[in-house]
Parts: sequence; structure tokens; C-alpha cells
Amino acid sequence: MHQMNDLRRVDLNLLVILDALLSEQHVTRAAERLHLSQPAVSHALARLRDLLGDPLLVRAGAHLVATARALELMAPLAEALAQVQSLLVPDAFDPAAAKRTFRLAMSDYGAAIILPGLIRKLRREAPGIDLQISHASREGMLDGVLNGDIDVAAGVFPELPNEVHSVPLFEEHYVCLVDRHSLPGDGTLDLATYLARPHVLLEMRGSGTPEIERALTGIRERRHVAISLPHWSVAPGVISGTDLILTVAARGLRNIDQASLTVVPPPFEIPSFSFVLAWHKRRGGDQALKWLMGRIEEGIVRA
Repeated sequence: MHQMNDLRRVDLNLLVILDALLSEQHVTRAAERLHLSQPAVSHALARLRDLLGDPLLVRAGAHLVATARALELMAPLAEALAQVQSLLVPDAFDPAAAKRTFRLAMSDYGAAIILPGLIRKLRREAPGIDLQISHASREGMLDGVLNGDIDVAAGVFPELPNEVHSVPLFEEHYVCLVDRHSLPGDGTLDLATYLARPHVLLEMRGSGTPEIERALTGIRERRHVAISLPHWSVAPGVISGTDLILTVAARGLRNIDQASLTVVPPPFEIPSFSFVLAWHKRRGGDQALKWLMGRIEEGIVRA
């Protein structure tokens, strides 16, 4: 109750700035999001600290971190602003007029699936929206979502912290990419051949593809990884003309050179997985972000 009494002492404009500051945990990014100057947001933060009797954001190395008091304010503040917005301006977000930069994290696999259709849609419907795309391991993407460096991450996240919400985009399965001429006459890949041959592993900073290793462990087998790559783009060229095998998500192989390469099922069961969008729950009231994720979902459904 004391918390809400404090909030009543603050005008609505300051609440909007506080919400952006707690969401971004960065004065400059909050200013860009609100289309205000950095000094104006810094001044508002000083007023908020005085009114609420708490520093709200404190520096920890290169980042600002929310205090315990600020963390308590996040949920009621986001809920209050969402209610005000729905009452006063139900359709507040106008894509055609929006000026906004979103920070998305995804692998080059995710980028190949999401970005072509999304960018065409943005250029038609919301030309003032810019995208900053980053590439990181699964752990790195989640860290970015948690600390506010990333607005939304696209990837495979078997376990998500309670603070992170997600929506599935599609179910995916694994296949094997091999040189067409390296297969036996019947064109199949058996388990003995799979285990005897060297493999290419796609990984970013050691994240790898644990689903494949778990499946092999389940049948008490191991594979030999001859080459580890941090990105997908060079992998088909590495496979061509060799005995190497790449076990990878199927959607990433839509445009391979079928004259020299071929896709075959793995000779053992690897569970399918869900490819999702993940964002911090404090961004739940961000109508622009909801709109963007909706466009991403539409593009995947129609793919």
C-alpha cells in the first residue's frame, strides 16, 4: 500500500519515463525509446529518486542495475500504465508513424528464416522502424534479454527464467547434410557410417547443440567432431566434396546446392524442438514490441 501511495505522488509523464528506465536500464536507450533528450531523462530520474526515496538504478560495472525497490515497482507500474493506455488510447501504436529501433538476437539460422519476410513487411508497413541484429550463444541471448540489452531473442531455449516469457514460432527437427556422392548406392545413412565419419558442429562460444549429444548418449554412442564452426553460412561449402556430416535443423537447408549435397534423416532418433521468441516480462506492456512479434509470427505461419 505504501508503494502505491508513493506512485500517486508522481505525475503520469514521470511514470512513463520510469517504466522506460526500468525496462531499458540505460538512460540513453530510454531517451531514444521516448524520443526525449538524455539530459531530460537524467533530470526525470533525479526527480524520481527524490520522490521515491530510492536510487532506483545503480551502476554495476558498465551497466545500470535496478534496486530492490525498483524491482518491486516494475509489475504494478507496468500494469498501471497498460490500463491507462487501454482506457485512453486503445490503439496507441501506429506502425506507419512509428520511429523506433528494436534490438533482436538470433543465430544466422534464425536470421535466414525470420529476417527476409520481416524486413519486407517493415519497409511496407513501418519504414520508421529500424532493427539491430546481434548473434550470440543461447546463454548470451538470454543474458541480453535479462539485462535489457536485447528486446526479443529468437532461438531454442529449453529452460527459461521466470522473468522471461516466450511464444513458440514453429516445431523443428534435425536432418543430416552430406555430400551426395559420399553415400552408398541406396542413398541412405546408417548408424555405423554416421559414427565412423567425422562431423561438423555449429556452435557459438561453446553452446553447441546439446540435443544431438543427448540423443547419442541415450544410445550409448559418441561422434567425432572434426570441425566446429560459429556460423552456418560456410558449412555447406565445407561439406561439399568431403566425407563430413552436418546434423542440423531442417529449415536451414532449404536453399542448398542439390547438385552436390543431399539431406537425409539421422539414423537415430533426435527429439524435435520448439523455436521461440523470448522477451522480458517487464516488456509486456510495450505495444510496439507486441506488434513487431506479431509480424514475425505472421511471417513464419505463412512461410
